[in-house]
Amino acid sequence: MKTLPVAVQVYSVRDDAEKDFAGTMKKIKEIGYDGVELAGLYGKEPAEIKAAIEAAGLEAVSAHVPFQELVADMEGTIQKYVEIGVKYIAIPYLMEEDRPGTPKFEGNVKLFEEIGKACKAHGIQTLYHNHDFEFIKMPDGRYALDYIYDTIPADILQTEIDTCWVNVAGENPAAYIRKYANRAPVVHLKDFYKEGKPANMYQLIGTDVEEQESHGFFEFRPVGSGMQDFPPHPGGKRGSWRQLGSGRAGSVQRPHPHGSHHHEP
Repeated sequence: MKTLPVAVQVYSVRDDAEKDFAGTMKKIKEIGYDGVELAGLYGKEPAEIKAAIEAAGLEAVSAHVPFQELVADMEGTIQKYVEIGVKYIAIPYLMEEDRPGTPKFEGNVKLFEEIGKACKAHGIQTLYHNHDFEFIKMPDGRYALDYIYDTIPADILQTEIDTCWVNVAGENPAAYIRKYANRAPVVHLKDFYKEGKPANMYQLIGTDVEEQESHGFFEFRPVGSGMQDFPPHPGGKRGSWRQLGSGRAGSVQRPHPHGSHHHEP
């Protein structure tokens, strides 16, 4: 059975990458990863990023590029990643005012398609990376995530299923990957532990959110050490990449009966 290549989301080691990008790339290779998914350029020129990744013997598989950056300067932003040589650009996250259920959402879906067409013109495939907030129902009963993929053709927008957030939303990650089996070139494998109804989960991914009262506990955990049932997770499509990480150590919680938990993401 062919082993799928595994990359790390650089956001998981963003503090190290900020301090020493080239050294961090070498360490990622030493650990045994095949590639990286970028999450920012840390003030460096694309040529420097490309050189550091290649010098480490890694592949620049993909990049999470903020939706706002792509909208503000679509061609200029895409060109940076053309120079780096990524195969995929993922729309990684939507701010609250851009999400399903807001007046801007329908227009944003049209912008996703524009971004996808612009990327395709440069030989890059666009992906959409989900969280749990896409799992609200549209007026016709579909999840907003499915609405996005039903609305935009597969050759313009493919999936980057984040298995953690699918599970947090109450759906089966393996079933969701199978649903989009021929549209899933990159899959995020991420583990977690959750009790009750925790709030402020996005604080763990470095997002500024209004503090809310939490009635539960949530933390990221190493893959295989949390609530995910990873053995049944299928590969998305032939040649798919698996991405690990995207969280960071820490937890959001109510007072926990067994004390605080702190695990590496």
